[in-house]
Amino acid sequence: MKRVGVLLLGALPVIAAGVYLAVPDDSADSADTASSASSSSQATDKSARDDAKDRAEKERKADDALIADLPPGLAAPAKKELAQQLVSSAENSTTKWRTAYGSIEDVGDGDGYTAGIVGFCTGTHDLLMLVERYTEAHPDNGLAKYLPALREVDGSDSHEGLDPGFTAAWQAEAELPAFRAAQEEERDRVYFEPAVRLAKLDGLGTLGQFVYYDAMVFHGPDTDAEGFYGLRERAMAKARTPGQGGSEKAYLDTFLDVREQAMRDKRPGIDTSRVDTAQRRFLAAGNMELATPLVWEMYGDTYRVP
Repeated sequence: MKRVGVLLLGALPVIAAGVYLAVPDDSADSADTASSASSSSQATDKSARDDAKDRAEKERKADDALIADLPPGLAAPAKKELAQQLVSSAENSTTKWRTAYGSIEDVGDGDGYTAGIVGFCTGTHDLLMLVERYTEAHPDNGLAKYLPALREVDGSDSHEGLDPGFTAAWQAEAELPAFRAAQEEERDRVYFEPAVRLAKLDGLGTLGQFVYYDAMVFHGPDTDAEGFYGLRERAMAKARTPGQGGSEKAYLDTFLDVREQAMRDKRPGIDTSRVDTAQRRFLAAGNMELATPLVWEMYGDTYRVP
């Protein structure tokens, strides 16, 4: 589509020249009129953008005020720690999530290297964003030299320009407190905070907030049909959120149905434990606040939090 757009834009001067030659006597007036219309249109567009920005800012402040009056939910320190343990059991097969800063491997899912505490991927842009932001704060880090290659492979499963040294460089950098902190900050900025915020606005409790968070990590904060926001939109077309007056359990059941189907569509034969024997188990038990003790299964292994 971009190539078509370029070709069309390239053709416009030729078309305009044809009109100019056909009607030479009116060209000056036409140019003045066109210039005036263009200026007016630009002013209107700017005004519309400013209005939209003002409305968005007002809505954001209203949402912030609403959230400020709600219980912390998954953002409470103990619950946030529990959320990381749950995600880590799916991403790294351990609840000891702090052991995963240096993990890195290509798991063959088409997303290139998967690394770190929430599975940042070389093919899904989030690993690139992490290294770019980290490099802004720490220019001499051991991953900075791989930025050109990371930009090239972004959106693919390619290792070109990364092998053979990138995995060792990642593991070495993960020994540093600054890079560990950077991973946590990016996790919170991209996944945890947006998921918890939106879940609260949708009227969901602690379990629902975790359901959103885990989906955000796995599917990415994207608006396409398979991204988190696309999944939410499809679920809301089938069931009302509690914020819309619907049943929390019914809505979460629907969201998990939509999510599980999306997982199977993307990777046929995938193990959907993180939905089936974890989140659905908590939902069936009515554990809407993710109260401990908590027991779940992931890929055949049993995990417990006392």
